[in-house]
Amino acid sequence: MADLDWLTNADRRSPWPQVKAVVAGIGSAGFAAADALLELGAQVTVLDDSDSDANADRGGLLESLDATVRLGEGASTSLPADADLLIVSPGWRPDQPLVAQALAKRLEVWGDVELAWRLMFPDRVVPWLGITGTNGKTTTTQMLESMLRADGLTVSAVGNIGRPIIEALNDEFAYDVLAVELSSFQLHWAPSLRLHSAVVLNLHPDHLEWYGPWTGEDLAMQGYQDDKARIYHQVSQACIYNVAEPLTEEMVAQADVVEGARAIGFTYGIPAVSMLGVVDDVLADRAFIPQRHSSALPLAQLSDVQPQAPHNVENALAAAGLGRSFGIRPAAVAKGLRDLHLGGHRIATVAEVGGVRWIDDSKATNPHAANSSMRAFDSIVWIAGGQAKGTSFDDLIAAHAGKLRGAIVLGADRVMIAETLRHLAPEVPVVVVDTTEPRAAMTEAVAAAAGLAAVGDTVLLAPGCASRDMWTGYDARGDDFAAAVQALGGVR
Repeated sequence: MADLDWLTNADRRSPWPQVKAVVAGIGSAGFAAADALLELGAQVTVLDDSDSDANADRGGLLESLDATVRLGEGASTSLPADADLLIVSPGWRPDQPLVAQALAKRLEVWGDVELAWRLMFPDRVVPWLGITGTNGKTTTTQMLESMLRADGLTVSAVGNIGRPIIEALNDEFAYDVLAVELSSFQLHWAPSLRLHSAVVLNLHPDHLEWYGPWTGEDLAMQGYQDDKARIYHQVSQACIYNVAEPLTEEMVAQADVVEGARAIGFTYGIPAVSMLGVVDDVLADRAFIPQRHSSALPLAQLSDVQPQAPHNVENALAAAGLGRSFGIRPAAVAKGLRDLHLGGHRIATVAEVGGVRWIDDSKATNPHAANSSMRAFDSIVWIAGGQAKGTSFDDLIAAHAGKLRGAIVLGADRVMIAETLRHLAPEVPVVVVDTTEPRAAMTEAVAAAAGLAAVGDTVLLAPGCASRDMWTGYDARGDDFAAAVQALGGVR
């Protein structure tokens, strides 16, 4: 291993040909990181335990650029002895052998987000507007991108939303600003971020199975919270928080920010000074106007937000706060919301059959997201289950027991959810689907829901769980739900 003390402060113009870099994971983020390092002249080794066809194709491309690629079981168990730097894809834990070996050797360990941040400097610097939280990140990022574009800015939505940040930085044209969705995993491995503005939308237990093995189960939630709070570190303009969730405001209060950075709240209610909120069905700004102590500036109509569920209005307010912190015009907020077409599986109406609404919110992959969805409806037949990721359903079920006409549970943690329902909502009929073939399981769940639902009810797929125990992702789960509903007939 060479003496590379400069790596601590490395940027695009550093002497990268001296570096032997190891990239853990060859998915989209790992591939982009490896490609960028190869372009800079680094010696790159890529490791991944999967030798799938997609990984083999990516590996072949990287090998053609002189990377060393090792795929297959055990490929990422041991760190090459001469490694100088480890780049990890999202999801790699500090206690996994490859990472633990690098940390024991005191190597720099970065995520692809950290690498992207460093490679902006000194000549490709673009302001980042960052979004994190347990739920709503992708929707808020899409809203923000649409608002920025409506103001005439060149922008890309990047990060956890799907497009690696490094990829955008290598585009042939320069961006005015980036809308950056950041997960807790990405923030954990990105210590150097200094964002223009940032928001933590909300914070509730999630991904505790990632933190527990190396923090201890009792400290898992604290580890998750600490990583989310990193997004506020050294923010230069606005730290935006959710008024309804005091923990997010506490994060702002504890953050080490650039002098002059402001704390800005958003609320579904009437905004106080230095907040955005809702006044008479209008999204209003009392934060980014000179006369904020005496008036509010209209930004958009509530009807511009679709769907109009309370949590989605909060997403719109958070996006508007970020956009306004960057100077976008009020009209761009409204136009951005009207122009936006969100991805599917987010409180999407699939059909109405026999007076029963069927709603697909497969994107609700934890109890907090399911809670947001359930708040929007009065009489619910609930389809839930999947991988609970160590989270509890107690608060969710206790809060909504009175509006549940029935529940159908499926997936890996179906028994736990069923037992919680029987304990906290004993009068609610519960159907347990033991079938594990995805399409058959969803068909059975939909049939059971149809049997429980009455005119005026909403059958709500808001699983509160991850989907990968049975499906390739939440979208595939939602697609199977929609197909099963369509098969009922009588759809309009």
